[in-house]
Amino acid sequence: MQGFVPLNLDDVVELRKPHACGGATWRVIRLGTDIGMCCETCQRRAQLPRPEFIRRIRRFVARGAAPPTQVLGGDV
Repeated sequence: MQGFVPLNLDDVVELRKPHACGGATWRVIRLGTDIGMCCETCQRRAQLPRPEFIRRIRRFVARGAAPPTQVLGGDV
């Protein structure tokens, strides 16, 4: 996957290489410059820089809920 890839919290992705525990699926738990993830098999947490994380994605297993959009500056 290349280019802009929209990520949401609670996305479950399969990465190209399996984790040491044998699991290959990870849940996204933090978004930002670094992507925080948690192994679905052993619950180990890890972080990867966003570009490296995007390169390692093989496929999306499940998509998390999209963040709500809110119009700012409306009537109070």
